[in-house]
Amino acid sequence: MIDQDGDNRGVIDINQAHDIAIEANLDLVEVAPNADPPVCRIMDYGKFIYEKAKREKEARKHQKQIEIKTIKLSPRTSDYHKDIYIRKARNWLEDGKKVKFQVRFKAREITYPEIGQETLEEIAEALVGDAAIEQHPKLEGWNMTMMLTPDSGS
Repeated sequence: MIDQDGDNRGVIDINQAHDIAIEANLDLVEVAPNADPPVCRIMDYGKFIYEKAKREKEARKHQKQIEIKTIKLSPRTSDYHKDIYIRKARNWLEDGKKVKFQVRFKAREITYPEIGQETLEEIAEALVGDAAIEQHPKLEGWNMTMMLTPDSGS
């Protein structure tokens, strides 16, 4: 048993440990149930839970959230519009966001998936200094997707 001051009291009978916790107006908490013998600690359990939740909340606050922006194209998207999408993607990549390009096939366009793949490869070449390819162009149903991440080398 470990008392409220953090001192090791050694092996103590559970009833005696419970009495000590009641005298101190604190809780007897089993901290290592798999140890031989099990380890118990005298502490204010409510305060312990509160501080633990506070630490976890603080840790979540400092986590970096990565946002994924999606740009949807078709195999017939003009070069002018592709350039606009490339500019948008470059700005997002500079801000540290991931960019997902999605080519949506309609009707008979699905019989020529190489057109969508060429489009995505052109975009990847245009963003070669700013982005690294996380997922190469991949056909999933009627969509072909490619995921780009900010390039760590730049």
